Amino acid sequence: MHELQVTERILAVVLQHASGHDVERIVTIHLRVGELSDLEDEWIQHYFDYLSKGTQAESARLAITRAPIILQCASCTGTFKVKKEELGNSKCPDCGSEESQLISGRGYLVENMEVL
Repeated sequence: MHELQVTERILAVVLQHASGHDVERIVTIHLRVGELSDLEDEWIQHYFDYLSKGTQAESARLAITRAPIILQCASCTGTFKVKKEELGNSKCPDCGSEESQLISGRGYLVENMEVL
């Protein structure tokens, strides 16, 4: 059900950007979804297909790429990537500190769209 609400927002964003720009049809929407996100690619596309019927985005393909998990060290402020399974045991590669905060990897973003 979470995908439905997110997909409604994605559709609203692309339709808003398409309006007033002589867009006949939206062909592809490039999305960046964080690796920590629990959004499933196939469900986002499924809901998008349903919600976009009768709009400029009908039949548009969602091109989804996963954004890496990036942490920022609390000690030296350096940033570093980690894998999902390493989150609980991650250390800063520069100073070795175990204190960090999430900078990227949870959200989603409409990067761009291809239109006709």
